[in-house]
Amino acid sequence: MSRIAITNVAIFDGSGEAVFKGEVLIDGARIAEVARAPRQVSRDGARVIDGRGRFLMPGMTEAHTHFSWNDQPSLAAIQFMPPEEHILWCVRVAKRYLEMGWTSAVGAAAAKPRLDVVLRNAIDAGECPGPRYLAGSQEITTIGALGDNTLPHMPFDELSFGSVCSGPEEIRRSARTFIKYGVDHLKINLSGEYIAGLPAEMSPFSEEEIAMLAAEAKRFGKRVAAHARSSESVKQCVRHGIEMIYHASFADEEALDMLEANKDRHFVAPGIGWLVRTAFHASDYGITPAAAEQMGYKRELEIAAESLRKMHRRGIRILPGGDYGFAWMPHGTNASDLQYFVDYVGMTPTEALVSATRLGGEIMQRPHELGMLRPGYLADVVMVDGNPLEDLSLLIDPDRISLVMKDGRICKNACPPGAEGAPPRAVEQDSREAVAAH
Repeated sequence: MSRIAITNVAIFDGSGEAVFKGEVLIDGARIAEVARAPRQVSRDGARVIDGRGRFLMPGMTEAHTHFSWNDQPSLAAIQFMPPEEHILWCVRVAKRYLEMGWTSAVGAAAAKPRLDVVLRNAIDAGECPGPRYLAGSQEITTIGALGDNTLPHMPFDELSFGSVCSGPEEIRRSARTFIKYGVDHLKINLSGEYIAGLPAEMSPFSEEEIAMLAAEAKRFGKRVAAHARSSESVKQCVRHGIEMIYHASFADEEALDMLEANKDRHFVAPGIGWLVRTAFHASDYGITPAAAEQMGYKRELEIAAESLRKMHRRGIRILPGGDYGFAWMPHGTNASDLQYFVDYVGMTPTEALVSATRLGGEIMQRPHELGMLRPGYLADVVMVDGNPLEDLSLLIDPDRISLVMKDGRICKNACPPGAEGAPPRAVEQDSREAVAAH
């Protein structure tokens, strides 16, 4: 088994405790030892990587991932990509995520029925590089809701990036079909979405339909994720035990009380980047700030920020990720969410990093071996050139991600050959502005 000693680094172990100088020993797929300076880890038979003071942290988890969103400006452009090209796109994007330090990811819906499953299986088999992945279904939706792109004169399923259902029995059939395909969890669109023409505060599913989905998931041992912007849809998630709640923008006090009472069961991945980027950075694609305001996104951002601040104060688990893969928020810029968590949710930079690391291990259902740098944990490790706690934008600059390891294997080593210990660069004062302009 390979042994790697990473020395002379500033360690953020994912717990939220203060960064400390130290060393990490990796033996095979797992962390064997973490030492605080001046103590050293064993170097016997180990390859030594001198971090030269760089920042070492656990691999991050993207909690609301759409690998099949293809960096285009419309839902139709996502769906109309032919399946052969679409799976190749997913393979390329998965590699991009891994090299940006996202060593785990939760699929939030695939644009075609088996894209997530096929990609997960290929990553697990070692056929292509990518994060440890939990595969989602297509979005289960209903007539006229988000994901239903059929036209009156062309009522073809292939036009929609969702599985369009009406009534409990159609829900049952859709759920069982995706379970047959091998998904890890099901996804349902419990609320509207302005860009799709249905108000975000609208909740189109009946209790009977949601109960059917929850029952089928439970029968087969699957979790459920929900697109849930409206307050009522958040309450539906809690009532029916839907574990992964995406957005939750309009959660009112009753919804917040319900979430807090069940906070050990639920995760919220708000996708706040979608609101920020759509409200202020989509002009080149036809959504000017004025248009975004008319659509309702600026109002939703204001309300969501207040709701999320309340969730954070109540100890409800909030994780990064969501809807990256549109033209104005391309894949690879996902870590923008961490700065948004500071700016809009009231987190400290340390809390934002914990949400991406330790809480990531929890949503992946492996809290005892993912999301922290501790002995016995899987060796998912990211080395950063600079200190993200001082400048979170470093995590969206690929040149600053110096080293990525997953399961103890080096997936990216940006240091020149023979210069693994090259000194880190200083953090440019204008790096955040440069990334934002990009």
